[in-house]
Amino acid sequence: MRCALRDSVDITFSTVFSGDGGVVGDEHQNTARRYRYADLEMESDTEHNHNGSSMMIEQDVPLPHSKQIDPSKARFPYCIVWTPLPVISWLLPFVGHVGIGKEDGVILDFAGPNFICVDNFAFGAVSRYVQINKEKCSITPNPSTSTMFRSEEEYRLVESGRNQYNTCGWDDALRKSTQEYQHKTYNIFTCNCHSFVANNLNRLEFQGGRWNVVNLAVLILLKGQWVDTKSMVRSCLPFVFFFFIGITFGGLLFQKLHTALVTLSCGSFYTS
Repeated sequence: MRCALRDSVDITFSTVFSGDGGVVGDEHQNTARRYRYADLEMESDTEHNHNGSSMMIEQDVPLPHSKQIDPSKARFPYCIVWTPLPVISWLLPFVGHVGIGKEDGVILDFAGPNFICVDNFAFGAVSRYVQINKEKCSITPNPSTSTMFRSEEEYRLVESGRNQYNTCGWDDALRKSTQEYQHKTYNIFTCNCHSFVANNLNRLEFQGGRWNVVNLAVLILLKGQWVDTKSMVRSCLPFVFFFFIGITFGGLLFQKLHTALVTLSCGSFYTS
């Protein structure tokens, strides 16, 4: 392209005239050519650099992570997620396994002693979820300057609802809880998946803190959204079936036993 422009300039400058009608001398023509060549080269280089910069910007700037819920990819950003437990949920449908989603939607859940599952939700796919309103959490805009390494004393104040300090970012709070529960022994009543999620909510100071196993279970029961109809049927049908069998063959005795089991479960979880 540059060679073609130079040939064109040679033809143009061969017909340049002086002000009195005479032909401009060779020296003046050469000087004019040099200036014109320099201008053309600068314009061409500028255009080339501009295009190159545009290409670099388009290639180097990463696309932002999607913040949308996508059940097909098990992505639930800023969500508490729930799935039924085998046998237990058949008798107590409000009891299940819970986890919490990171900012990018990857699920974390406390699945066993000293073990946090990452992007591998234990006991199957998510059936219900509650998306947390970040405006109700004390999340600092700049987590790098926040209290990421807050003391356990401050966390206890959050847990009791008496803390007035801002917490760190969403993922930083989840990271701190994960580090804590990687060194805890699992207990179905006193230290379980609900405890892990409640710990995260307290660090985030969601609605002021004071989260525990019971009010977390109530939140999921009342505010939880079903992923789809299939998930609802998969979660509720076993309970309906076993309850119908129990009432049919056990009558009043089954009803009393079931009520006692529900009361015992709620009492055990509440004391934890």
